[in-house]
Amino acid sequence: QVQLVESGGGLVQAGGSLRLSCAASGSTFSINAMGWFRQAPGKQRELVATISTFGGRTNYADSVKGRFTISRDNAKNTVYLQMNSLKPEDTAVYYCAADRTVLAPNLGPDYWGQGTQVTVSA
Repeated sequence: QVQLVESGGGLVQAGGSLRLSCAASGSTFSINAMGWFRQAPGKQRELVATISTFGGRTNYADSVKGRFTISRDNAKNTVYLQMNSLKPEDTAVYYCAADRTVLAPNLGPDYWGQGTQVTVSA
């Protein structure tokens, strides 16, 4: 089993920045991919960014490309999401996710974090 604990959400004005962190514990050796989903009220869940554990390959949703950066610190079993130039439409609950194979938009990951609220005011 793997446990994921997020931190770093909050309230920020449009144009501002936030950094989310996700610390993994437990059987972390089994994880091949980590990333972030988000879900806003009344909207579908969106896979925002992913990073492979080995090699560090990254992928981003078109809606955040050029503004968000995902990174990892394998020694700390921690993944980060640096969010810059935030917009009101980025408001959502952000969930850290991990999988033993891959993260995909329409597939539920093996492991979820509890979620952290990000609110961007206009």
